[in-house]
Amino acid sequence: MELLSGGALAWQQYRALLRKNATLTWRNRRSAALQLFSSLVFIFLIFCIDRAVRSRFSSTTAYRNVPDPEALVAPPIPPCEDKFFIKSPCYDFLWSDGGSARIRGLVDAIRRNNPGRPIAPEKVLGFRTPDDVDAWLFQNPMRCPGALHFQDINATQIKYGIQTNSTPVARRGTYEDPTFKFQIPLQVAAEREMARLLIGDPNFSWTVGFKEFAHPATETFSTIAQAGPTFFLAIAMFGFVFQISALVAEKELKLRQAMSTMGLYESAYWLSWFTWEAFLTTLSALFTVLFGMMFQFDFFLHNNFGILFLLFFLFQLNMLSFAFMISTFVAKAASATTVGFAIFIIGFLTQLVTTFGFPYSSDYKKLYRTLWSLFPPDLFAKALNILGKATATPEDKGFSWNQRGECPSFETDCVITIDDIYKWLISTFFLWFVLAIYFDNILPNVNGVRKSVFYFLMPSYWTGKGGKMEEGGLFSFFGSSRPADDATPTDEDVLAEQNLVKEQAANNAVDPNVAVQIHGLRKTYPGTFSIGCCCKCSKSKPFHSVKGLWVNLEKDQLFCLLGPNGAGKTTTISCLTGITPITGGDAFIYGHSVRSTVGMSNIRRMIGVCPQLKSTWNCLPASRDCIQQQSHQ
Repeated sequence: MELLSGGALAWQQYRALLRKNATLTWRNRRSAALQLFSSLVFIFLIFCIDRAVRSRFSSTTAYRNVPDPEALVAPPIPPCEDKFFIKSPCYDFLWSDGGSARIRGLVDAIRRNNPGRPIAPEKVLGFRTPDDVDAWLFQNPMRCPGALHFQDINATQIKYGIQTNSTPVARRGTYEDPTFKFQIPLQVAAEREMARLLIGDPNFSWTVGFKEFAHPATETFSTIAQAGPTFFLAIAMFGFVFQISALVAEKELKLRQAMSTMGLYESAYWLSWFTWEAFLTTLSALFTVLFGMMFQFDFFLHNNFGILFLLFFLFQLNMLSFAFMISTFVAKAASATTVGFAIFIIGFLTQLVTTFGFPYSSDYKKLYRTLWSLFPPDLFAKALNILGKATATPEDKGFSWNQRGECPSFETDCVITIDDIYKWLISTFFLWFVLAIYFDNILPNVNGVRKSVFYFLMPSYWTGKGGKMEEGGLFSFFGSSRPADDATPTDEDVLAEQNLVKEQAANNAVDPNVAVQIHGLRKTYPGTFSIGCCCKCSKSKPFHSVKGLWVNLEKDQLFCLLGPNGAGKTTTISCLTGITPITGGDAFIYGHSVRSTVGMSNIRRMIGVCPQLKSTWNCLPASRDCIQQQSHQ
């Protein structure tokens, strides 16, 4: 069978990994359904909040369009008990007469002729002057909704004034209008009885109506702009957590290591994950917009479909790339939920700050906006705020596609547009993706192996002729450990084999019947630092796992490594397969050196490794798992 290489092998691996991701998603279809359709639940919750807010504002016309207001005709004076937060005993109204007997008769007529409800004498209270009324009101707060002040000028002229509490109050979401509820009824009653008194006809018909001014709706609370960021962030967090969990699980269970041993290209690995998750992200973003339209939100109906879809898609794609980067710092798949919850809390707080205007205003330095915009939820919250304000009232037309690069008219201090937010989301997507690959290389893997912090600056990395691996943490200070001297074998056959291999190595002789040549292979694990009590530092001694192994493995033969625990059998195989870097010596498999990046790449295309511990996907059937492993070569 001819082995593939280069682009053909990368394409084969990419397709196999893509099938693997699709199969795993199907096997975990409940999680996939939660990721795709969680938006339906959260949008329903937003819908409930929106309806609750609308119900609260239903008692006032300020948040509705009123082209032809309804007239208030001959309203009666309401009982004082109808006023919010009134105290008992209370009075329907107070009055002052200036000592005029004619005014007292006028007040009696107001009481008797109140439409639908004559007012009892004990429900009104009279005073001589307005100052007396003020003094009583000061001493008895919240016991009367209004007062009438009359001045008897002469036989044909009476002046009056109205005094009401104009402070607007609300109770259980219902607003009280002091003008139409108390002031106008008092005005109509006073003018009706004054007209009857002055013309001398107690049955004179007096029908007067009052209307509020026609007005458009005042901008109200935008549920999507205010509450939407938190709920939509929660939607994105499902895919975020699932992605981190999947990546870390493959790392933790050494599945990725097994694939790398079989010759997996990193480019195929990352590209396959990106392709599949981008596909799921596309569906999730599409469902989010469609569900929003299904619930008839003006936010989704009036704003351009392309603008909304692109915003949700780029945000969730950005969170996907952010998950790639975060996964490089997580060692256990079980920690993915904790990490996701922490990111959600941080995102919730920063989004809350963003909705209050920070830092997208000219009052703040550009540096603050730049740093703030690196976190995807902040940009998303700002975009929702802009689009939410564009549909705050029923007459607002929202954003069209051509307006995405323009500052909206309601943004008096505009420093960022929807188009700018798109550019930020795309740019930071590539930033997180590049950082994910970088950290994946420089942070220790499950075997404690990593590349140099500046590996990408080394020509050997790009030419494939070097790229030495390192051990220890990113900030390890172990120093170099002196490798162990070659152990002198006591067995005559082993000694003869060692001398033969050394002689061949010295003469650069190549035996065509030899498949594997091991020349003085040494592996030393450096000691570790520890800090005890009283800040006393101590260092353990280096551990020499393999001490100068010299042996040839011939073709078409079964060769077994026998020895007790700790003899170095697994370490030797790990060195030959590139899992662990060697400390000294070299090994050649069909002429390819294990110390060379190119050589190890060629070796991995030829060999197969069956590890001590199971390295298979529990969700994949055995046949699919075998095909998956085979496709990497």
